[in-house]
Amino acid sequence: MNSEREKLVYVGMSVDLIHHGHINIIQEAAKLGTVIVGLLTDKAIASYKRLPALTYEQRKKVIENIKGVSEVVTQETMDYVQNLLKYKPDYVVHGDDWKTGVQKQIRERVIETLKEWGGEIVEITYTGGISSTQLHKYLKEIGITPEVRMKKLRRLLEAKEIVRFLEAHNGISALIVENTQVVKNEKTQEFDGIWVSSLTDSTAKGKPDIELVARLDTLNHIIEATTKPIIVDGDTGGIPEHFIFLVKTLERFGVSAVIIEDKMGLKKNSLFGTEVIQEQDSIKNFTHKISMGKKAQVTEDFMIIARIESFILGAELEDALIRANAYIQAGADGIMIHSKEKDPAEVFSFCREYSKFEKKVPLIVVPSTFSHVSETELKERGVSVVIYANHLLRSAYPAMSKAAQTILLHERAHETDQFCMPIKDIINLIPGGK
Repeated sequence: MNSEREKLVYVGMSVDLIHHGHINIIQEAAKLGTVIVGLLTDKAIASYKRLPALTYEQRKKVIENIKGVSEVVTQETMDYVQNLLKYKPDYVVHGDDWKTGVQKQIRERVIETLKEWGGEIVEITYTGGISSTQLHKYLKEIGITPEVRMKKLRRLLEAKEIVRFLEAHNGISALIVENTQVVKNEKTQEFDGIWVSSLTDSTAKGKPDIELVARLDTLNHIIEATTKPIIVDGDTGGIPEHFIFLVKTLERFGVSAVIIEDKMGLKKNSLFGTEVIQEQDSIKNFTHKISMGKKAQVTEDFMIIARIESFILGAELEDALIRANAYIQAGADGIMIHSKEKDPAEVFSFCREYSKFEKKVPLIVVPSTFSHVSETELKERGVSVVIYANHLLRSAYPAMSKAAQTILLHERAHETDQFCMPIKDIINLIPGGK
């Protein structure tokens, strides 16, 4: 350790939502010497928990203006070693809450690295009664502005290797997408956003999936109940003159993206393939629709994603690739390649050739029929977004049908109690329900 200069103190921080615990760490670090804060990027944070509420630049401005901080530097990963080797601090200061859990191994690497130049680790007692998780819970109860919600998808695409969306068809299913979490390998996993599906919304309303149901009412219920980014199934988008108004409306609602498919005429669900009459739009017409939609949007955050139906309608890989390139040139912000086959071979072939494109946009896949394919396999092939397009409705229907049959069979409801949620839990499920 260098005794001829003021000691250098390194503090690694996410500062998702700053609170007095963070201030305490910085104050204690400042007592030891000159404080450098290694601020984790969105990508580093998203590797082990949710995307932070504030962007990196917003978080940096906050930290730079806290008394005691001399410099803020970028920490690209959860691991400290790269920055420690660069700055060789005399001390690393951290809360003592990283002795267990996902950060335990990171702590051990910090200790081993500091030994190279005699550095020390200083651990501050964790500040109880407050956490970013609690603050996020409060924010969810307050809600989110359309502008902040809309920006989240682009931020996620920059921060994560693959982004996962799950369908919702009403407020309660949207709350499931919003709140469901699991811990796997000491990391918290959750869905990144909500897919508002034409199929499930129509089915939930008892209507056929033929571009008949107006989904703005459903969308409004979902928006009121959640804070996560939303992608809307726009079917064909209608004629270009109508599509521009859909874009404006969705943008005003704070929706992050709309996906439109390159078909025309009365909409039929793609999974029917060539069993029903479906006609693919011309490249000229569809690119015109995309370009008109892009000209109509007000912000740079809203995304128009082009869904390619070539495989659905029996066309070859070359057709899908030609269309992808044309749609990108027309301004599409993403490409969705669709297939009804259980074997993902044609989708994987598209991914392989798409990776060679000079100009690419995020690639989206909906693995409904090839559900055995893992997110890791999709990620390895360059897929940026995976959409689980209909699973909440498909799982809800059998459960409701079973309850109805059980009541009829026993002529009472008692036998359904074993697989029904308690009434009190239902009431408490919604904030303000008590």
